[in-house]
Amino acid sequence: MPTRHSRLANFLPYLLAITAESVSDVCAEVYRERFDLRLPEWRVLAVLGDAGALTQRDLARSTRMDKVAVNRACKALEDRGLVRRSPNDRDGRSHHLELSEPGRAIHREMMPTAFAIERRVFADLSETERQQLRHLLARVRTTVEWMDSPQAA
Repeated sequence: MPTRHSRLANFLPYLLAITAESVSDVCAEVYRERFDLRLPEWRVLAVLGDAGALTQRDLARSTRMDKVAVNRACKALEDRGLVRRSPNDRDGRSHHLELSEPGRAIHREMMPTAFAIERRVFADLSETERQQLRHLLARVRTTVEWMDSPQAA
């Protein structure tokens, strides 16, 4: 008869969560040491570097972080001069956030570091397995986003 632990050890949401936390812990240590960035700040910086100017609401959606965490990360990045705000012409209640030149410089330096971490973390997987994992994770995320949408209710 399986024990409670063995059932938990085979529960995919649990495995996904602890694996993601383990990977995040490795990344967070490097980002803190190398760039003096906490993980939420890194996520915001990375997304802005890829997407360009976004509102905090867009950032919360893209990073899957809550509004308070996004606000704190944006404030810390803005205080360091890595992010700047500009008015949102489409919605006067919000602002666009975008990387400043120093923010873009850090982004250019940090992305190769992020990809180096990715190579180390997934070194035991073949390129085909990494592609399969990306595909499977995208499918799971699509399902979860649909489940979280008004259409699913």
